[in-house]
Amino acid sequence: MRVISLLPAATDMVAAAGGASFLVGVTHECDIPPGASPLPRVTATVVADDTPGAVDERVRALSQEGSPLFTLDAERIRALACDLVVTQALCEVCAVRETDVRALAATLSPPPAIVTLAGTTLDEILADLERVASAIGSQAEGVSTTAALRRRIHAVHERLKDAAAPRPSVAVIEWCDPVYVAGHWVPDMVRRAGGRDVAAAAGQHSVVTTASAIAAADPEVILVAPCGYDVRRAAAAARALLAQDGWHWARDRVVWALDANHLTSRPGPRLVEGVETIAAILHPALFAPPPEESAVRCTGSPSPSQARGSR
Repeated sequence: MRVISLLPAATDMVAAAGGASFLVGVTHECDIPPGASPLPRVTATVVADDTPGAVDERVRALSQEGSPLFTLDAERIRALACDLVVTQALCEVCAVRETDVRALAATLSPPPAIVTLAGTTLDEILADLERVASAIGSQAEGVSTTAALRRRIHAVHERLKDAAAPRPSVAVIEWCDPVYVAGHWVPDMVRRAGGRDVAAAAGQHSVVTTASAIAAADPEVILVAPCGYDVRRAAAAARALLAQDGWHWARDRVVWALDANHLTSRPGPRLVEGVETIAAILHPALFAPPPEESAVRCTGSPSPSQARGSR
């Protein structure tokens, strides 16, 4: 089996199902599974890494033109002679367009099988993992992997239930200029972590909003998780946001920055770690503090020990 993954979440799914050795090509954004050899990168982006506002402007311009944000290395893909391509049909801003993948696959001989990921809730994403596992001949591994992930989610639920923990109100910021609140699976993650998302609805698209609209929703906790950012960049974005006049009201709220790239914006098995991390933020008396590479508190005491554990 020779597999090309066109989404970091898909690479995570293949690896989680025991198929890391099947991977022959990945995206420019994928993490190589631990212990694996370097793999050919078969995608590139035409959007430069810039300020959030500049990135949004470029993305909007390309979208209006009907131009792709990502390109496929057709010659390299052809040379890799894959049996299976895993792609997505959820977001043309986040990965290669499914239509482009299918058009290229139709020119290959023989054409590879294609699995398309489209989960918008946590349960649908776990079902996607099982479909990927089945496609690579690891159905049993996929079922056992998703069962283990569900047990971790259930363990969070049981601890919250046993403590009769209250559900604090939460807003999750997915982009900072313009401001987007995180939709899709993120409100579901917040719910399972023991919170109430007051800015977005599970399964619906992320939407542009304003600081005043979020203030009106009155969240007790604000999670800043810009799509694709690690925790360092997310923390810088959160502090820049809080420095703006329109966000003065949020400076006395609980504000954390998350490693969005691994915990919230990648629809794969790592979302379960995201649930655990959010639960630790919302309920510090019930869960150990999240590691600093996953989450950093951006309001309150500057002391790391206090910032990582207190509310």
